[in-house]
Amino acid sequence: MSAEVAVLDRAPARAETPADWGEAERARIRAKVARFAPPPAKGPDGRLELVGLSREELVAALGGIGEPAFRAKQIWHWIYHQGTTDFARMSTIAKPLQHKLAEHFTVTRPEVAAVQTSADRTRKFLFRFRDGREAESVYIPDREEDRGAVCLSSQVGCTLSCRFCHTGTQVLARNLGPGEIVGQFMAARDSYGEWPSPKGEARLLSTIVLMGMGEPLYNYDNVAAAMRIVMDGEGIGLSRRRITLSTSGVVPMMDRAGAELGVNLAVSLHAVTDELRDELVPLNRKYPIKDLIEACRRYPSASNARRITFEYVMLKGVNDSAAEARALVRLIAGVPAKVNLIPFNPWPGSPYESSTPAAIGRFAEIVNAAGFSSPVRAPRGRDILAACGQLRTAAGKPSGG
Repeated sequence: MSAEVAVLDRAPARAETPADWGEAERARIRAKVARFAPPPAKGPDGRLELVGLSREELVAALGGIGEPAFRAKQIWHWIYHQGTTDFARMSTIAKPLQHKLAEHFTVTRPEVAAVQTSADRTRKFLFRFRDGREAESVYIPDREEDRGAVCLSSQVGCTLSCRFCHTGTQVLARNLGPGEIVGQFMAARDSYGEWPSPKGEARLLSTIVLMGMGEPLYNYDNVAAAMRIVMDGEGIGLSRRRITLSTSGVVPMMDRAGAELGVNLAVSLHAVTDELRDELVPLNRKYPIKDLIEACRRYPSASNARRITFEYVMLKGVNDSAAEARALVRLIAGVPAKVNLIPFNPWPGSPYESSTPAAIGRFAEIVNAAGFSSPVRAPRGRDILAACGQLRTAAGKPSGG
């Protein structure tokens, strides 16, 4: 196993009891991921990147060059509502101050290293960050409506090694910072010309799903900071109802995410027994199914109006039997939930096949009959390896661990 991933065990031991999963366990998680921190916000030329700073941090940065706090509101508007990257285009700011800002600060996007557009209009972006690291994001247009979702990455690589996921074959290099996370969305907006942020109008990039590369709850602080920027009503202004965070089940962080962000929750379940989930999702060895489901029951925003989504990839002959469908129904009974059935999306060297349409249909019928919506997710962007579980940068190497 490479030294890079030694800190985050790819097959962790089962935790003793849920009582250990309070603040002490969250502190241990933060300590583990600390060495994977993103690079500093200052570039090689000493200028500070403003994208990704909180309002308070922006006020402090401006104060550091002798500017009053009210300037932060003006600049925030230009960055996040207008999408402006050039201080000279911030027309409500006097030219001498424009020059002063340009001397001390930058407003940039991740470099778009490559763009691919699928036959179904799905668009995949390969972003290159300041240190040369890369991650992928995907825009998925709605088939029936003039809108769609942007699937954002939270890490470069991943530490979880889920057996069916191509991203899991790429070792974790580092976490992404708030500016790198929100910057993916802003760069996608650049691509579609969706600035300024419309007020109450339909827009193509209407939803964010944190389902790209990485485990968002292993980079919670940076993800949370980015989503607070996205939700700020004087900037990008996306409602928390338009944001979904997907986790493989970092149980100690789920309570915190629910209390502090209240965004929609999606859980990568994929199995109904610990024996199988230990194999498919190794994180289950630390946070088993029983405790994961209990955390879902506690999730504060879960309701009939805002159901938790259980993601279930359909693997031929592995987890797709009628008996497993009935067990799934029993497992999530009482949870306000829907189940997304995801036909497995193949990738080079993958060990699985997708379940047959007949098996998926039978599984869906059982779950639907129990009162849980069970849509079958139509594969999108398969021809450009942009579908669920297919994201992986070319620079990533299998760990061999």
